[in-house]
Amino acid sequence: MKKLDRYIIKTFFGPFLFIFSVLFFIFIVNIIWTQMSQLTGKGLTYWEISKFLFYLGINVVSMVLPLTILLSSIMTFGDFGERYELAAMKAAGISLVRVMLPLFVTVSFLAGILFLFSNNVIPDFQRKAKNMMFNIISSKPAINFTPGVFIDQISGYSVKFDKISGVNGEKLEGVFLHKNASPYDDQQTIIATTGKFAPAVDKNYLKLILYKGYVFTDNITNKPYEERKKQPNQSIKFDSLVNHFDISELINNAIEKEKITDDYRFQTYTEVNETLVKNRKGNVATMNSIASPIISQTNNYVEYIDKTKTKDKIKEPYKIDTLKKDKKLEVLWNAYNKIDALKASVDSSENAINDTVKLHNKIVMYQQRIVSYSFTCIIFFLIGASLGSIIRKGGMGLPVVISIIIFIIFYVLNLTVENLSWKGDMDPYLAAWIPNMVLFPFSLWLTYKALTDSQLFDIEKYKALFKPIIDKFAKPKEHQRYQ
Repeated sequence: MKKLDRYIIKTFFGPFLFIFSVLFFIFIVNIIWTQMSQLTGKGLTYWEISKFLFYLGINVVSMVLPLTILLSSIMTFGDFGERYELAAMKAAGISLVRVMLPLFVTVSFLAGILFLFSNNVIPDFQRKAKNMMFNIISSKPAINFTPGVFIDQISGYSVKFDKISGVNGEKLEGVFLHKNASPYDDQQTIIATTGKFAPAVDKNYLKLILYKGYVFTDNITNKPYEERKKQPNQSIKFDSLVNHFDISELINNAIEKEKITDDYRFQTYTEVNETLVKNRKGNVATMNSIASPIISQTNNYVEYIDKTKTKDKIKEPYKIDTLKKDKKLEVLWNAYNKIDALKASVDSSENAINDTVKLHNKIVMYQQRIVSYSFTCIIFFLIGASLGSIIRKGGMGLPVVISIIIFIIFYVLNLTVENLSWKGDMDPYLAAWIPNMVLFPFSLWLTYKALTDSQLFDIEKYKALFKPIIDKFAKPKEHQRYQ
């Protein structure tokens, strides 16, 4: 490696390490901002909170590294231009391509490291984060409850605790539980002075022991309205009462409704391939189960028509206008019910199909982004190096503004195609690569402009271009005479 190459790489890594640290800190603060309200005051130690946030924070490296490369490239080549080092290199016969080459190799190496990191390290830390959340919910169930607020996180019940205390948030005061039932089902409300959470044998259940309270019940199921009005309220006083609540849904929600040991986000690129094969087989079975009832009904009707061998034309059984009023209303009501049931079946099938398509496209986009973000690093380097050599401004001023604008464009493209893919309006393989496909020609165009010493950001050039138009509409100023 020549001295010039070492100098260019050394100059690049100065702002690179600083910017990476700052951006990583900003992204971590964003995670803290969204997660801290759910973790603080719940009996967790600072070490547990810090470890959990660190596990979540590792995932942001895939977004931080491309942005860092973009900003560092602009600043490095901007500094070269501002200090006239780039002009001195060109005067010595060193082309811009030769100046960019050592950093291009370095960024390519960083892109390879990002692929390995996204493929092997990030899935492992995601697994640790989800497992840690599962353990927190299982061992510290009060983490999901806020004192003095009604919540419905326990399936089938609305719950309120006036006060939550204890090392793990297991001690309760002022317990109120109301069963979420329809007006035609048994109503039940439980009130207790104190209570506590206790470990259950099955982690999918929450064990709640209540002390000194009442159980209020209205037994009205399958009873006519008049009898329900006469049904007396029942109250049972208790010294202690043990309830087991099914919190499997709560746990699934906490881990984003995915099984903790079998999630595509915990897998490498090749493992996701196997998941996609299994998922496609499951999708075929799901689609067949959705289509079977409709196909069966249609085939039965067609088969009936085919078996009916008659030369006579099929006649209407009756004309609805000839029926009596009551009979006519009955026929119309039955027809309405059949159409309504058919619409409900179609809506239900559509939702099931949309969920199936969304999950499949999510898996595909996750897999493709493991690779696509590595190419984003190279594209951002070409954009950054070219812009830096054109604007010839270093520091944290204009380069930061330009970098943020480019990254926002990339981020908005990412979100847009992601939403289109989830809805089934775009192929997920194409959606994962569209941001790169849009920015790559732009990077080549900027590189060409940089190689030809284009005055792309020269304000005087644009003023001269629009000067005839401005002069045409601007009024000439009169000279003032001095006395």
